[in-house]
Order: sequence, then C-alpha cells, then structure tokens
Amino acid sequence: MLRSLFSGISGLRAHQTMLDVTGNNIANVNTTGYKSSQAQFSDTLSQLVSAAGAPQNGIGGTNPAQIGLGVRTAGISTNFQQGAAQLTNRSTDIMISGDGFFAVRSGTETLYTRAGSFSFDATGQLVTPEGALVQGWAADATGAVDTNGPLSDLRLPIATLMGAAASTSATFEGNLPDDAAVGTVLNRSMDTYDAAGNTVQLNIAFTRTAAGWDLSGVAGAANGTGTLTFNADGTLDTTGTPGNDGTLTVGGMTVDLTALTGYAGITSVESVTQDGRAAGTLQSFTIGADGTLLGSFSNGLKQAIGRIALASFSNPGGLEKAGSSTYRTTVNSGAAQVGAAGSNGRGTLTGGALEMSNVDLSAEFTSLIIAQRGFQANSRVITTSDEVLQELVNLKR
Repeated sequence: MLRSLFSGISGLRAHQTMLDVTGNNIANVNTTGYKSSQAQFSDTLSQLVSAAGAPQNGIGGTNPAQIGLGVRTAGISTNFQQGAAQLTNRSTDIMISGDGFFAVRSGTETLYTRAGSFSFDATGQLVTPEGALVQGWAADATGAVDTNGPLSDLRLPIATLMGAAASTSATFEGNLPDDAAVGTVLNRSMDTYDAAGNTVQLNIAFTRTAAGWDLSGVAGAANGTGTLTFNADGTLDTTGTPGNDGTLTVGGMTVDLTALTGYAGITSVESVTQDGRAAGTLQSFTIGADGTLLGSFSNGLKQAIGRIALASFSNPGGLEKAGSSTYRTTVNSGAAQVGAAGSNGRGTLTGGALEMSNVDLSAEFTSLIIAQRGFQANSRVITTSDEVLQELVNLKR
C-alpha cells in the first residue's frame, strides 16, 4: 500500500521538474541564442516479488514478478538546434550559422556562448552585455592574422591607425601606338608615397623613336631612364638587356611595364596600381563570414584588424550552463577546440544579425499540458491510496 504513495510522490516530483524546465523554456522564448531543454524520465529500482524460474522436466519456466517504485528525472538535455536569424543591422551583432560557440573571458575563466550581441566599451574592447571580453586574434601591422597563436581580447580602439608605406612598385598597362610619329611624347603620371606617407608624383614620359620608345621617369628627386621595343606582332620585346626588360627603376621604385602592347592606332597607356599608401585612421569595420574584422580607413584602404575565434566541442550536450547565456566546459563536454569560423566543421558568421531562441512554443505548450496531466494523475494515485488506507483504518470500527 505504501509503495503506491511513494510512487505517486516520485511522479509529482518528476513532473514538477518537467514543469520547471518547460516554464524556463517559455520564459526564454525571446532570449538571444537560448537553447531549449527537455526533461527525461526513467523508472527507479523495482522490488522483486518472485524470481524467474528455469524450465525443468515437465515444468515450464516462470518470469520474474517485480513492482516498480516510481519515477525519477534521468537527465535534462539541451537542444542545440539552430535558431532563426533576426536582422538588426548593428555592426557588432554577430550570428553563428552552424556549429560553434563564441569564446568570452570573464575574469580568469573562459566561457562560451551562442549569443552574439556584442558592443565596444570605452577602451575599444569587444564585450558582451555583461562585460565579458570576446576572444580572438589581433592582426599585425600588415593585416596578417595568426590563427595558430594564443587567444587575446579583441580590441577596436578609435585611435587605430594604418601606418604609411613607401611605394616600391608601380604598374602601367595599355597600348603605345606603333604608328606614332618619331618624337611623339606621351606623359603619364600617378601618385606614389614616401615612407612618411607624403604624396610623391611619379611622372613617366614615353618618347617615340625609330626603334621603339624611350622612357624617362621622375619621382621627386629620383629619376630613371629606359627603353621599350615591340615585336612585329605588337608584343613587348623583353630581351632582358639592361634598360629593355619591361621595367623602369626610379629611385627605390620598380615600374612594371611588361603588360604594355604596341599596336597601331590605339593610345591607351595608363597607370594602374602602386603598393604605397598614406597613413589612415579607422572609419568603420565589417565582419566577414570567417570572423575577420575588416577595417575601412581614411586613406581609402581596407585591412584586417582582428579575427573572432570559434570553439567547438566533441559533446556540446555536456556543457554546463553558467548563466547570462554562457556555458562552461565539463569533464563530459571535452576540451574546447578553438579555430577560425568556417574551418573543421565550425559555422560561418553573419554580421548585423542575431540568432533567436530555438524554443518552439507549440511544442512547449504541449509539454506543459502533458506535465500538468501527469502531475494530476500522480496526485490522484496519492488520494486513491489515502482512501484505501482510510478504509483499512475503518475496519477497526
């Protein structure tokens, strides 16, 4: 008789846990990056009334007779299914499409989260709403990012500068007219830069000769000369002789002219590129699918200034919820495997969007009804057992 009472009590406790889990899911229906949980039940130990009997001569075998002693909560699992995307158009909002977690540092502990609602603090550090520091890799002065290096706090200070770089190469392309009269001069120029970022104009004069074209280049106080000759089919004759290999050296700068052609009737020679730059200050940034923070600078150039790291786990279900939409590792989650977005099964990143909660309200309300009915049924077991006990007590009267 008492067994049914305790079975009913265990059922009440188990279904109360289910109600708690379901209620928490519904409460977090609009929590960014929230992953829903489900309660899982299992029966408890069963009391053996009679053991199994083996078949014997003339007698068949018998099955064991057992009475269950109730139910218990076997576990509460987390559903890491992808949530829907919510566009926010905020440059610091980032969504993971696929597997993976952002790594954030809170004090001395590294936590992991799917919620990508970040912002910058007063020192330019990328932080969560609770102030945890987003982890990644900083770029060096050339914009290179070493994803094999240690993680660090991502910073994007307003004072970020792109240093100046002296021009060491320049390129001209197009056509020099083969039918131009001897003595024709074509002047072309382009802006280059010295080591301090000052603009230095590079001027090149193409002078028609009987054999081809003479070159005269001037950039500030530096100058250089050379010649160009073309084959009968209009292609450049790069014989490799000094001054006739398709390049022109002006000071410390090498001007590449190997793409020029020499067809009649067309004058299209123009400057194309040079590798120098002026110094620039950071104006804005964008986030690439691989987590690269690409800064736009006042000198018109773009350069990587950092890269966000993603962590993956052998068993994400083994992570422990640490509050504030974060998780911490456990002995059953496996160690965090940190790498770049889009590599080794990690998802890609989308800027200007957030991952919504993956709570399915229709399923949660159904679970709510199931838990309620299960609770009512178990309470009925207790009241029925009580009535039977009352009848037993009344036998004394």
